Amino acid sequence: KNGFPGVLLGLSGGIDSAICAAMAVDALGAEHVHAVMLPSRYTSQSSLDDAAACASALGIRLDTVPIAPPVEAVETVLSDMFVGTNADITEENIQSRLRGTLLMALSNKFGKMVVTTGNKSEVSVGYATLYGDMNGGYNPIKDIYKTEVFALARWRNENVPSGGLGPQGLVIPQNIIDKPPSAELRPDQKDEDSLPPYDALDDILFALVEDELGVDEIIAHGHDAETVKRIEHLLYVSEYKRRQAAPGAKIGNRNFGRDRRYPITNGFRDARA
Repeated sequence: KNGFPGVLLGLSGGIDSAICAAMAVDALGAEHVHAVMLPSRYTSQSSLDDAAACASALGIRLDTVPIAPPVEAVETVLSDMFVGTNADITEENIQSRLRGTLLMALSNKFGKMVVTTGNKSEVSVGYATLYGDMNGGYNPIKDIYKTEVFALARWRNENVPSGGLGPQGLVIPQNIIDKPPSAELRPDQKDEDSLPPYDALDDILFALVEDELGVDEIIAHGHDAETVKRIEHLLYVSEYKRRQAAPGAKIGNRNFGRDRRYPITNGFRDARA
């Protein structure tokens, strides 16, 4: 409807980009979906294999554009200014932002809209990089929590949506569903290094966002007090990222930007916590 000839997305070998690719194929047809794998020095062979298997199952074009050379170039340019500092999230974000830059360059050149792939769990706590993996024109899973993404992937492997243009059968490789989620921005990285397990995280987020419960009420349900307070803090301080995020489908009753609105600069804290 907006005149794009197709869509473009980074296919990482993870479950979020895989389900977004499947959604795009179901909505537009495989011929209008172009996937790009952007491996770094930390990308595992498993991720490369999983991305290729997913693209093959969906019948979509997959190109590979290694980001190690431009990452090294940026690190070299900044090396004098970074002297005396330790590698941290800065170097991780350079990788993510270069991926976003390359996808946007392809979008500009060929006119295809970039689909971004952050789930609601990540969007809630800011586990995403502005001007990096958040780049794009539309996010189909913006209002879907991570545990729901897993459930949706299992469902899609057994069903085709009504009117869906994608193939039947296993379109999301089982290894993508089974392996621990990882951004692969540093050696042996796992999402749970930075976040609670997704079943616990989503339970807390659902209580905070969807049910609008207070911290003390959530703790009373059996969650660790410090974890709940930390997640509540991340939820509030990440508002500035959500304001700059791509639009996406509304699924639940508390869609960010529509149903749940908070100021970027705020003093909202649960006084009882």
